[in-house]
Amino acid sequence: MARELIVPGTEEAALAALRGRPAGEVAVLAGGTDLLLDLDDGRLSPQALLSLRCLPWSRHGWEGGRLRIGSTEPLADLEADPELAARLPALAQALAAVGSRPLRRQATVGGNLGRAAPASDLTPVLLALDAAVEVVGLGGPRPVPVDRFLVASRETELAPGELIRSVTIPEGRPRSAYLWQRVRLANDISQVGVAVAFSPSDRRWRVALGGAPPRPVLVPDAAAALAGDEPSPADVRTAVERLTAHPGLVGDRRASDEHRRRVAGVLLRRAVGVAVRPMSEARP
Repeated sequence: MARELIVPGTEEAALAALRGRPAGEVAVLAGGTDLLLDLDDGRLSPQALLSLRCLPWSRHGWEGGRLRIGSTEPLADLEADPELAARLPALAQALAAVGSRPLRRQATVGGNLGRAAPASDLTPVLLALDAAVEVVGLGGPRPVPVDRFLVASRETELAPGELIRSVTIPEGRPRSAYLWQRVRLANDISQVGVAVAFSPSDRRWRVALGGAPPRPVLVPDAAAALAGDEPSPADVRTAVERLTAHPGLVGDRRASDEHRRRVAGVLLRRAVGVAVRPMSEARP
Protein backbone atom coordinates (compact mmCIF):
# COMPACT_ATOMS: atom_id res chain seq x y z
CA MET A 1 0.00 0.00 0.00
CA ALA A 2 0.99 3.64 -0.45
CA ARG A 3 3.03 5.18 2.35
CA GLU A 4 1.59 8.67 2.02
CA LEU A 5 -1.91 10.11 1.54
CA ILE A 6 -2.06 13.62 0.05
CA VAL A 7 -5.39 15.48 0.27
CA PRO A 8 -4.94 18.96 -1.27
CA GLY A 9 -7.61 21.62 -0.91
CA THR A 10 -6.82 23.54 -4.09
CA GLU A 11 -6.02 22.75 -7.70
CA GLU A 12 -2.65 24.46 -7.34
CA ALA A 13 -1.73 22.28 -4.37
CA ALA A 14 -2.79 19.14 -6.21
CA LEU A 15 -0.60 19.97 -9.20
CA ALA A 16 2.28 20.91 -6.93
CA ALA A 17 2.05 17.48 -5.30
CA LEU A 18 2.72 15.89 -8.70
CA ARG A 19 5.59 18.19 -9.65
CA GLY A 20 8.90 16.39 -9.96
CA ARG A 21 7.49 12.97 -9.12
CA PRO A 22 8.41 10.14 -11.51
CA ALA A 23 5.64 8.25 -13.31
CA GLY A 24 4.03 5.62 -11.11
CA GLU A 25 5.15 7.12 -7.80
CA VAL A 26 1.80 8.85 -7.17
CA ALA A 27 -1.60 7.27 -7.86
CA VAL A 28 -4.53 9.66 -8.29
CA LEU A 29 -7.65 8.77 -6.30
CA ALA A 30 -11.02 10.06 -7.55
CA GLY A 31 -13.77 7.58 -6.68
CA GLY A 32 -11.40 4.70 -6.13
CA THR A 33 -13.76 1.92 -7.19
CA ASP A 34 -11.19 0.52 -9.63
CA LEU A 35 -7.94 1.85 -8.21
CA LEU A 36 -8.43 0.40 -4.73
CA LEU A 37 -8.87 -3.08 -6.19
CA ASP A 38 -5.53 -2.74 -7.98
CA LEU A 39 -3.88 -1.60 -4.76
CA ASP A 40 -5.35 -4.49 -2.75
CA ASP A 41 -4.27 -7.04 -5.36
CA GLY A 42 -0.76 -5.59 -5.65
CA ARG A 43 -1.08 -4.65 -9.32
CA LEU A 44 -0.04 -1.11 -8.35
CA SER A 45 2.37 -0.09 -5.62
CA PRO A 46 2.69 3.74 -5.59
CA GLN A 47 4.60 5.61 -2.92
CA ALA A 48 1.71 8.05 -2.44
CA LEU A 49 -2.02 8.47 -3.07
CA LEU A 50 -3.25 11.87 -4.24
CA SER A 51 -6.92 12.22 -3.27
CA LEU A 52 -9.02 14.72 -5.23
CA ARG A 53 -11.97 14.61 -2.81
CA CYS A 54 -11.49 18.16 -1.49
CA LEU A 55 -11.12 19.89 -4.86
CA PRO A 56 -14.06 21.95 -6.25
CA TRP A 57 -14.62 19.54 -9.13
CA SER A 58 -17.71 17.68 -7.91
CA ARG A 59 -20.57 19.53 -9.67
CA HIS A 60 -22.16 19.61 -13.10
CA GLY A 61 -24.13 22.28 -14.93
CA TRP A 62 -25.31 23.56 -18.29
CA GLU A 63 -23.36 26.51 -19.69
CA GLY A 64 -24.79 28.01 -22.88
CA GLY A 65 -26.14 24.68 -24.07
CA ARG A 66 -23.04 22.71 -23.05
CA LEU A 67 -22.92 20.26 -20.17
CA ARG A 68 -19.84 20.50 -17.97
CA ILE A 69 -19.24 17.64 -15.53
CA GLY A 70 -16.69 17.99 -12.76
CA SER A 71 -14.28 15.07 -12.79
CA THR A 72 -14.91 14.06 -9.16
CA GLU A 73 -18.72 14.21 -9.16
CA PRO A 74 -20.24 10.85 -8.18
CA LEU A 75 -22.13 9.13 -10.98
CA ALA A 76 -25.17 8.81 -8.70
CA ASP A 77 -25.52 12.62 -8.63
CA LEU A 78 -25.61 12.75 -12.43
CA GLU A 79 -28.04 9.84 -12.54
CA ALA A 80 -30.47 11.73 -10.30
CA ASP A 81 -30.70 14.77 -12.62
CA PRO A 82 -33.95 14.66 -14.69
CA GLU A 83 -32.74 17.40 -17.05
CA LEU A 84 -29.69 15.33 -17.97
CA ALA A 85 -31.89 12.30 -18.64
CA ALA A 86 -34.12 14.37 -20.95
CA ARG A 87 -31.37 16.12 -22.88
CA LEU A 88 -28.83 13.27 -22.98
CA PRO A 89 -30.71 9.97 -22.62
CA ALA A 90 -27.71 7.94 -23.81
CA LEU A 91 -25.65 9.25 -20.92
CA ALA A 92 -28.43 8.49 -18.44
CA GLN A 93 -28.66 4.93 -19.80
CA ALA A 94 -24.89 4.46 -19.52
CA LEU A 95 -24.85 5.76 -15.96
CA ALA A 96 -27.51 3.25 -14.97
CA ALA A 97 -25.42 0.48 -16.56
CA VAL A 98 -22.38 1.11 -14.34
CA GLY A 99 -22.22 -1.55 -11.64
CA SER A 100 -24.54 -1.17 -8.66
CA ARG A 101 -26.06 1.85 -6.91
CA PRO A 102 -23.50 1.78 -4.05
CA LEU A 103 -20.70 1.73 -6.62
CA ARG A 104 -22.20 4.70 -8.48
CA ARG A 105 -22.17 6.72 -5.26
CA GLN A 106 -18.37 6.47 -5.33
CA ALA A 107 -17.44 6.19 -9.02
CA THR A 108 -16.72 9.33 -11.06
CA VAL A 109 -16.52 10.25 -14.75
CA GLY A 110 -12.95 11.50 -14.30
CA GLY A 111 -11.86 8.30 -12.62
CA ASN A 112 -13.54 6.23 -15.31
CA LEU A 113 -11.74 8.10 -18.09
CA GLY A 114 -8.43 8.15 -16.25
CA ARG A 115 -8.42 4.38 -15.80
CA ALA A 116 -9.26 3.88 -19.52
CA ALA A 117 -10.84 0.45 -19.14
CA PRO A 118 -11.70 -1.10 -22.53
CA ALA A 119 -15.10 -2.33 -21.28
CA SER A 120 -16.23 1.00 -19.81
CA ASP A 121 -19.92 1.78 -20.29
CA LEU A 122 -19.35 5.54 -20.11
CA THR A 123 -16.64 6.07 -22.70
CA PRO A 124 -18.62 4.82 -25.76
CA VAL A 125 -21.36 7.30 -24.86
CA LEU A 126 -18.89 10.15 -24.36
CA LEU A 127 -17.45 9.34 -27.79
CA ALA A 128 -20.90 9.37 -29.41
CA LEU A 129 -21.73 12.67 -27.66
CA ASP A 130 -18.50 14.29 -28.97
CA ALA A 131 -17.27 14.99 -25.44
CA ALA A 132 -13.95 16.59 -24.56
CA VAL A 133 -11.76 16.20 -21.49
CA GLU A 134 -10.47 19.34 -19.78
CA VAL A 135 -6.95 18.49 -18.71
CA VAL A 136 -5.12 20.80 -16.32
CA GLY A 137 -1.40 20.94 -15.60
CA LEU A 138 1.27 23.40 -14.62
CA GLY A 139 1.11 24.84 -18.14
CA GLY A 140 -2.60 25.61 -17.79
CA PRO A 141 -5.75 23.86 -19.02
CA ARG A 142 -6.15 22.19 -22.41
CA PRO A 143 -9.16 20.51 -24.02
CA VAL A 144 -8.67 17.02 -25.45
CA PRO A 145 -11.41 15.20 -27.42
CA VAL A 146 -12.25 11.90 -25.74
CA ASP A 147 -11.36 10.06 -28.95
CA ARG A 148 -7.81 11.40 -28.70
CA PHE A 149 -7.60 11.18 -24.92
CA LEU A 150 -8.06 7.40 -24.97
CA VAL A 151 -4.90 5.81 -26.35
CA ALA A 152 -5.24 2.12 -25.47
CA SER A 153 -6.33 -0.14 -22.64
CA ARG A 154 -5.28 1.58 -19.37
CA GLU A 155 -3.44 4.27 -21.35
CA THR A 156 -4.45 7.91 -21.87
CA GLU A 157 -2.93 11.10 -23.24
CA LEU A 158 -2.43 12.53 -19.74
CA ALA A 159 1.13 13.82 -19.43
CA PRO A 160 3.11 13.62 -16.17
CA GLY A 161 1.83 16.24 -13.74
CA GLU A 162 -1.62 16.56 -15.37
CA LEU A 163 -5.09 15.89 -13.96
CA ILE A 164 -8.63 15.67 -15.38
CA ARG A 165 -10.59 18.73 -14.22
CA SER A 166 -13.87 18.19 -16.12
CA VAL A 167 -15.64 16.65 -19.09
CA THR A 168 -17.67 18.79 -21.51
CA ILE A 169 -20.46 17.71 -23.85
CA PRO A 170 -21.10 20.41 -26.48
CA GLU A 171 -24.91 20.19 -26.72
CA GLY A 172 -28.00 18.29 -25.71
CA ARG A 173 -28.63 15.31 -27.96
CA PRO A 174 -32.07 13.95 -27.08
CA ARG A 175 -31.91 11.52 -29.99
CA SER A 176 -29.31 9.27 -28.43
CA ALA A 177 -29.16 5.85 -26.81
CA TYR A 178 -26.79 3.37 -25.22
CA LEU A 179 -27.43 -0.38 -25.10
CA TRP A 180 -25.17 -3.08 -23.75
CA GLN A 181 -24.96 -6.83 -23.25
CA ARG A 182 -23.38 -8.63 -20.31
CA VAL A 183 -23.71 -11.90 -18.43
CA ARG A 184 -25.04 -10.43 -15.17
CA LEU A 185 -27.03 -7.22 -14.84
CA ALA A 186 -25.02 -5.81 -11.93
CA ASN A 187 -21.38 -5.92 -10.88
CA ASP A 188 -20.27 -7.25 -14.25
CA ILE A 189 -18.65 -5.61 -17.25
CA SER A 190 -20.19 -5.38 -20.70
CA GLN A 191 -19.13 -7.77 -23.43
CA VAL A 192 -20.43 -5.30 -26.02
CA GLY A 193 -21.82 -1.77 -25.78
CA VAL A 194 -23.17 0.42 -28.60
CA ALA A 195 -23.88 4.15 -28.34
CA VAL A 196 -25.60 6.30 -30.95
CA ALA A 197 -26.28 10.04 -30.95
CA PHE A 198 -27.74 12.48 -33.47
CA SER A 199 -26.40 16.05 -33.40
CA PRO A 200 -29.11 18.69 -33.93
CA SER A 201 -26.45 21.22 -34.92
CA ASP A 202 -24.74 19.37 -37.77
CA ARG A 203 -27.51 16.77 -38.31
CA ARG A 204 -25.12 13.84 -38.26
CA TRP A 205 -25.06 10.63 -36.29
CA ARG A 206 -22.13 9.26 -34.32
CA VAL A 207 -21.81 5.55 -33.52
CA ALA A 208 -19.44 4.23 -30.87
CA LEU A 209 -18.52 0.70 -29.92
CA GLY A 210 -17.35 -0.48 -26.51
CA GLY A 211 -16.65 -3.70 -24.65
CA ALA A 212 -13.92 -5.08 -26.90
CA PRO A 213 -10.20 -4.36 -26.51
CA PRO A 214 -8.12 -2.33 -26.78
CA ARG A 215 -10.47 0.67 -26.21
CA PRO A 216 -13.92 2.03 -27.10
CA VAL A 217 -13.95 3.51 -30.60
CA LEU A 218 -16.03 5.57 -32.98
CA VAL A 219 -17.26 3.80 -36.12
CA PRO A 220 -17.63 6.63 -38.68
CA ASP A 221 -18.56 4.44 -41.65
CA ALA A 222 -21.51 2.96 -39.73
CA ALA A 223 -22.62 6.45 -38.67
CA ALA A 224 -22.37 7.74 -42.25
CA ALA A 225 -25.04 5.24 -43.32
CA LEU A 226 -27.62 6.86 -41.02
CA ALA A 227 -29.33 9.77 -42.82
CA GLY A 228 -31.45 12.41 -41.09
CA ASP A 229 -32.99 12.32 -37.65
CA GLU A 230 -35.05 9.20 -38.48
CA PRO A 231 -32.93 6.81 -40.58
CA SER A 232 -34.74 4.43 -42.89
CA PRO A 233 -34.68 0.64 -42.32
CA ALA A 234 -32.31 0.36 -45.30
CA ASP A 235 -29.96 2.90 -43.72
CA VAL A 236 -29.97 0.96 -40.46
CA ARG A 237 -29.25 -2.32 -42.24
CA THR A 238 -26.24 -0.75 -43.96
CA ALA A 239 -25.01 0.68 -40.67
CA VAL A 240 -25.32 -2.76 -39.03
CA GLU A 241 -23.35 -4.38 -41.86
CA ARG A 242 -20.57 -1.82 -41.49
CA LEU A 243 -20.45 -2.07 -37.70
CA THR A 244 -20.30 -5.86 -37.67
CA ALA A 245 -17.40 -5.73 -40.12
CA HIS A 246 -15.41 -3.44 -37.83
CA PRO A 247 -11.93 -4.86 -37.00
CA GLY A 248 -12.30 -3.78 -33.37
CA LEU A 249 -14.79 -6.58 -32.69
CA VAL A 250 -12.17 -9.07 -31.56
CA GLY A 251 -12.55 -11.95 -29.16
CA ASP A 252 -11.09 -12.38 -25.70
CA ARG A 253 -11.77 -14.48 -22.60
CA ARG A 254 -15.13 -12.74 -22.07
CA ALA A 255 -16.61 -13.22 -25.55
CA SER A 256 -15.67 -14.54 -28.98
CA ASP A 257 -15.41 -12.24 -31.98
CA GLU A 258 -18.41 -13.97 -33.61
CA HIS A 259 -20.53 -13.38 -30.52
CA ARG A 260 -19.54 -9.72 -30.36
CA ARG A 261 -20.36 -9.16 -34.04
CA ARG A 262 -23.82 -10.66 -33.73
CA VAL A 263 -24.62 -8.79 -30.54
CA ALA A 264 -23.22 -5.47 -31.81
CA GLY A 265 -25.49 -5.59 -34.87
CA VAL A 266 -28.57 -6.26 -32.76
CA LEU A 267 -27.66 -3.51 -30.29
CA LEU A 268 -27.10 -0.94 -33.06
CA ARG A 269 -30.46 -1.65 -34.66
CA ARG A 270 -32.24 -1.41 -31.31
CA ALA A 271 -30.28 1.67 -30.19
CA VAL A 272 -31.31 3.64 -33.29
CA GLY A 273 -34.92 2.63 -32.63
CA VAL A 274 -34.67 3.79 -29.01
CA ALA A 275 -33.04 7.08 -30.03
CA VAL A 276 -35.72 8.07 -32.54
CA ARG A 277 -38.71 7.24 -30.33
CA PRO A 278 -40.49 10.09 -28.52
CA MET A 279 -38.68 11.05 -25.31
CA SER A 280 -41.54 9.70 -23.18
CA GLU A 281 -40.76 6.23 -24.54
CA ALA A 282 -36.98 6.50 -24.94
CA ARG A 283 -35.87 3.78 -22.57
CA PRO A 284 -34.20 0.51 -23.59
